[in-house]
Amino acid sequence: MELRNTIAYAEEQALLDPYDLALEDIDVANPFLFGRDVHGKWFKRLRDEAPVHYCADSFFGPYWSVTRYEHIMQVDTSHQIYSSEPAITIRDTMDTMPLPMFIAMDRPKHDEQRKVVSPVTGAENLRRFAPIIRERTIDVLDSLPLGESFDWVDRVSIELTTRMLATLFDFPFDERRKLTYWSDVATAIPGMGLIETEQERQDVMLQCLAYFTELWNERVNTTRGDDLISMLAHGEATKNMPPEEYLGNLMLLIVGGNDTTRSTMTASVYTMHNNPAEFAKLKANHELIDTMVAETIRWQTPLAHMRRTAKEDTQLGDQFIRKGDKVIMWYVSGNRDERFFDNPDDFIIERDNVRKHLSFGFGIHRCMGNRLAELQLRILWEEILKRFERIEVVQEPDRTISSFVHGYTGMQVKLHPL
Repeated sequence: MELRNTIAYAEEQALLDPYDLALEDIDVANPFLFGRDVHGKWFKRLRDEAPVHYCADSFFGPYWSVTRYEHIMQVDTSHQIYSSEPAITIRDTMDTMPLPMFIAMDRPKHDEQRKVVSPVTGAENLRRFAPIIRERTIDVLDSLPLGESFDWVDRVSIELTTRMLATLFDFPFDERRKLTYWSDVATAIPGMGLIETEQERQDVMLQCLAYFTELWNERVNTTRGDDLISMLAHGEATKNMPPEEYLGNLMLLIVGGNDTTRSTMTASVYTMHNNPAEFAKLKANHELIDTMVAETIRWQTPLAHMRRTAKEDTQLGDQFIRKGDKVIMWYVSGNRDERFFDNPDDFIIERDNVRKHLSFGFGIHRCMGNRLAELQLRILWEEILKRFERIEVVQEPDRTISSFVHGYTGMQVKLHPL
């Protein structure tokens, strides 16, 4: 492998100033830019100078970066031009174990499979989930130590999202942390800590498939339930899925329900600590919780990008994109686009157009769990404000080394009760 496509090279590149590089040498998919939280100025340069930018050689192969809000919206809503197949991340599907999933499918199969599971986050289920989420949130918050440092990511963000995932799948509750582990392995980059090789990832994914196959077999012969496994086992468009497609859809639902909410739960505490004036507004007016949640989702952008593949030769901005080219919509950049959001790097809980953020995507692939994520975050902050004067972040958080999952692996905090 060439030096420029190694982890060591990527680490070194993340230390550079993007304004010292030629535009053609900029690679914003470098995962260390996100792990070090320095990606912002790299994207700003592209938004200003090359909003549709081609990177010819990267850790993930050649790709186009789409960094402005208007162009991202154009790609995201033009499914007739830009395909979601074969993958929705910059990292190609594992060659040894392709995992088809409905988010990485085009119409009509995408719509048919999504329709099977979408009721799980429908209005009726959200009403049913609300008291369960509140009960668990109270349980977790009341178990936290006062006056001493602890890891918010592990004790709160992971715990709450994993409990919710276990409910959505009707997964054995005492083994729910398996869901977190499988989610992390599915999105991990080999050689960066969690797994060393693609073969190791494949082995773990096969263990996940074996476990969920047992659950499938239990539920396929019973009356259809309202959990995701039952929905998949009984759905007309999904009941005859091959094993790799079942696993692919499982990982889509696990990652979608895990990483996004857990990252935003952590980000909300981090931003409230760093923006005391905004936190004072929230404490004075709890009705601002809804817009604070939306602003956190914009500010954090828990999934940094989504990928499309051009179905045909096309024009985007002033660039010619060829059929088959990999096109990356950088939501993390579009949500900081100065052309659409005023003072986008600032955290403003009364931002007028905050609900137009890109974090959930747009078009046919818009996140189906967005309302559930917002519900979990809203209840969390309703209960936080009943208990704590503030949550102090005692050191900078540890961030995920990934150009896809824009999140945190740890954050030490200290609680100050009312």
